[in-house]
Amino acid sequence: MALSPSVVVVACVTLFAIGTPASRSHRHAEAMAELATQSNPEPTARLAPAAPSVATGGDVTLRSVHVFPDSDRVFEGGTAAEAMNSNCLACHSAGMVLNQPALSQTTWKDEVDKMRNTDKAPVAPDDVAAIVAYLTALSGKK
Repeated sequence: MALSPSVVVVACVTLFAIGTPASRSHRHAEAMAELATQSNPEPTARLAPAAPSVATGGDVTLRSVHVFPDSDRVFEGGTAAEAMNSNCLACHSAGMVLNQPALSQTTWKDEVDKMRNTDKAPVAPDDVAAIVAYLTALSGKK
């Protein structure tokens, strides 16, 4: 099957705009170094996964199903990382967050506000500034 030149151009532009995993890893390392100079890194606690529950009644057996991200990977970098770990890992894996496109501080603030207000994410209001700072530093934009 032959691809038209326009499809190839769109695919190349899309890959260029998103970046490669290596470039995102490099941005992540730089952001973590910057955050480490701004705050004292603290050890992060790892949450143990909840044991599945089973309920039986009559001829029916129900088993709980884990639907949230399952990863032992956490955010590193001090106080801002603690805000990320406490608020964001309930719905997102660290890997998913670390692979987001580079967004400005204003755009990240709007995204966090949308998650809190529209999606009703249980994000502590006092943690919003730290989360936005972490995500902005991660993306390398101001």
